Amino acid sequence: MSQPSGALITRNYSNYRGVDFSNRKDEVNIYRSPDALNVWKNYKSTEGKSIETRPDVELLEEYSNTIFGLFFNENTKTMYVHSGTQIIVGESVAYEGVAEHKSKFFVFDNKVYFMDGTNYLVQNGDNFEEVVGFIPTTTISRTPNQGGTTYEDVNLLSPYRKNTFCGDGTSKDYYLDSKEIDNDYTPEAWIADDTGHEVKTTDFIVDYEAGKLTFLEAPPAPLTDGQDNVVIQYKKDTGKAETIKKCTLVEVFDNRVFASGNPDYPNRLWHCSLQDASYWSDLDYYDEGTNDSPVKALVAGNNALWVLKAPSKSNTTIFYHNPTIDSTYGKIYPSTHSSISTGCKTTGINFNDTICFYSGQGLEAITSDITTEQTISHKSSMVDSRLLNENLDNMILIEWEGYLVTIIDNKMYLADSRQYSQINDHYEYEWYYFDINKKVTAATIANGELILCTDENKRGVQTYGLYSMTNYSSNRKVESYWTTIEDEFNYPQYQKTTNKKGCVVDMEGEEITIYVKTDNKTFDLIKTYKNTKGYVVPRIKKKKWKSIQLKFYSNYPFSLYSNTLESYVGNYIKR
Repeated sequence: MSQPSGALITRNYSNYRGVDFSNRKDEVNIYRSPDALNVWKNYKSTEGKSIETRPDVELLEEYSNTIFGLFFNENTKTMYVHSGTQIIVGESVAYEGVAEHKSKFFVFDNKVYFMDGTNYLVQNGDNFEEVVGFIPTTTISRTPNQGGTTYEDVNLLSPYRKNTFCGDGTSKDYYLDSKEIDNDYTPEAWIADDTGHEVKTTDFIVDYEAGKLTFLEAPPAPLTDGQDNVVIQYKKDTGKAETIKKCTLVEVFDNRVFASGNPDYPNRLWHCSLQDASYWSDLDYYDEGTNDSPVKALVAGNNALWVLKAPSKSNTTIFYHNPTIDSTYGKIYPSTHSSISTGCKTTGINFNDTICFYSGQGLEAITSDITTEQTISHKSSMVDSRLLNENLDNMILIEWEGYLVTIIDNKMYLADSRQYSQINDHYEYEWYYFDINKKVTAATIANGELILCTDENKRGVQTYGLYSMTNYSSNRKVESYWTTIEDEFNYPQYQKTTNKKGCVVDMEGEEITIYVKTDNKTFDLIKTYKNTKGYVVPRIKKKKWKSIQLKFYSNYPFSLYSNTLESYVGNYIKR
């Protein structure tokens, strides 16, 4: 492309589209910034017509220990905080003795549950308590000495079981469906009377090894032939309650709770019974691929439960489960291996009905549903150069204001669901970048507000706070800035000179400072503008440069709508 010397070129920077930290200086779009901090598009205030300073974080509450879990119940408008070893609801301690470990609250069947890898609790009134396992009736229609029909599966959460028998009026010995029952519990028995009402009795002798109860008087035959009239409850603890309690991953799907993350069973997925979080059948589990690759996340979406596993040598990393009706077992959830071989390094989320997860290369999205061959699309090229250098193990994912927010310690990377750009053969999100100067340990959304739990050291004192990122006041202090690209005006081989009257900026703010830099030198101050609303004309006098870059900086909230820069083309660059 030829250009006569002395020609005037106008560059208009507007319709800003986020950051590009890829370090591809010759490829960064003029609508993006190679270096920006604490600015975003607030679609509520300007409908995305400008970029502006993020809201500040405002302290709501301080706690005496690290906050490991946070949950807001939208139905009751109640906040739940897991701080140290306590569950705090409102201003009261609802439970003492939970693990100091990352935890999960969730709502199921209108009840709030809690899991932390050690405890499995449910709210009861003002307090939390251990989930009491449903006691299954494992055999029905049993004769005193044998037979019967298998009815319900053993519950992993309960050491107790029931058998129901049809008495014959003569037999005193009643054999259970298990031998070597636990002798630290005296079985309980009920016998139906003439009205069919079950009456508890203790007139029996127990043979624990044989799994037998001998009644002092033979229970009568039932009034209705074939109807069970004897119930015996006994204990046979398999020690399997820990398989559920040690889970750290949980997702509600299809009116059931699914759980995984037990380090003893790294590839196993369990689910509870239909609408009963106290009943986890010992048969309702699935092994997802090989156990050398642990499950990292459970995500419900696209009419399936997605199981995202760590990278595996066998490339069996992404599985999904669809509800299926089986003629024998009823509703089941067979495991299907997807066609995706890329593993999940940290965690995943359903973002606007798109299944997203972090691999070792950045954010990936599953771009097709379960009816077709699944593929993934990379979504974070704009920020990978920074994001992948963070401590990804501390990652928190949450959806807020149409953004997928990736929180890592004090850093926040925001993917915009409303802005896409084509890179090579696929579309990716536009991104923004925050630093809130506080380490975040948990997050939730409450009444549309982003609530952050922080862990920070203030003058040698460790403090733990609950903050709301909703402070839009004009006097808040947040350092923010936006830089334009190192712009060569599409003529890298020519020297350029700015038109000192040819810079126009449309911006708004209490105090905004504009800087300019040429040819990778240092930024020079142009001017600080106070109480600006509308257009200003900075006088930029720079000669014989190859590239130029502007920076808009403030410690107070500001908005940037557009800026225009004119320059004259000079002679060829000399070496």
